[in-house]
Amino acid sequence: MFRISRAQRAEAPDPTGLAPARRRTALLATDLQDLSFRRRATPSLLAVLAVSVVDFVSGQDRYLAPLMVMVPSISALLLTPVELLLVCGVGFLSLLWLSNYDQVATFNDGRFLYGALLSYIVLTFFSAYVAELRMRRAAAFAAVSSVAEAAQRALLRRPGPTVGPLDLAVRYVSAADAARIGGDLYSVLDTPHGTRVLVGDVRGKGLGAVQTAAVVLGAFREAAYDEERVTAVAGRVEASVERHVPDGEFTTALFADFREPGSVELLHFGHVPPIRVGQDGTVSVLEADEPWVPLGLGPLVPGEPTGSRVRFGPHDVLVLCTDGVVEARHRRTGDFYPLAARVGPLVRGASRSAGELEAAVGRVYADLLAHTGGELGDDALLMLVSRPDRT
Repeated sequence: MFRISRAQRAEAPDPTGLAPARRRTALLATDLQDLSFRRRATPSLLAVLAVSVVDFVSGQDRYLAPLMVMVPSISALLLTPVELLLVCGVGFLSLLWLSNYDQVATFNDGRFLYGALLSYIVLTFFSAYVAELRMRRAAAFAAVSSVAEAAQRALLRRPGPTVGPLDLAVRYVSAADAARIGGDLYSVLDTPHGTRVLVGDVRGKGLGAVQTAAVVLGAFREAAYDEERVTAVAGRVEASVERHVPDGEFTTALFADFREPGSVELLHFGHVPPIRVGQDGTVSVLEADEPWVPLGLGPLVPGEPTGSRVRFGPHDVLVLCTDGVVEARHRRTGDFYPLAARVGPLVRGASRSAGELEAAVGRVYADLLAHTGGELGDDALLMLVSRPDRT
């Protein structure tokens, strides 16, 4: 009989497909509980210090200690109920000390002092109740985000390192913002008509973006096997988007059809153009001769999209990405990430094997994080594709 360790149980996924540890991380980040207690308590303790200093400096003829009521209000925004009671206890002791320093108990039979103390106590317990409500709402929001993330992970079936004649390496990273779930999508299919790749980006975030991505990917996975021409595949996807996605929503997309060795057919729908990197690191941005509007906006323009066939040899690497990569901001200057200028040396020679390709996508992603300072403001998808000569 096998025994499951405590660590393995902690990482076992729940019915949504997410490990409990990841769900806890989502909750902590949502409610700022991933920050240390010291950092979250600092604003409240600074308020205690500020009121104490101001009251002490102003002298015994001024009674400013009642300003301590701001401490529970600040604590309710950042602390758990237990932590709030602890910090507010420090504020209460400071309030007592200041009241004694100002000799408030000698005036009006101490009624003013009792009123200040009672107000502080009532506000403290009310703030603890507010903190509890805040944490419950944060837990509900984190649960919704986790479900959306689980749906997205189930939808984006990660391809293996080899699909048909292609070697692949993929990095998909969710954004660090509160929305958590964006609309980046990708799929790689080996069909009777060749190996076909779709990379796209749905406008918006959250469950709505996941639903739109499901429509696009579902239509692509059906049409890719049925249609001989990639333009027909794109037409089927466009029709599905028009039927099942609300008006005004759109998806940028890039279709790549690897049928004949030595070339690839590209079909642009308002997406980031791919980059071809040669064996020596030479970079070519494969702009569309006739780019088309994003999926969902086809009825607004006359005509039909046309693809373009470009050279793609056994020593080349095709770099596909979403705008979360090329629009990632520099941590200080705010400049966009210059993918075309940086990718050549990072990917050079990566077509030799699937392992080299995986190492190359790791280098590009690490360089992207170094550019942004370690966090991304949008979902980011990086995909490296090569077609080695296996003969």
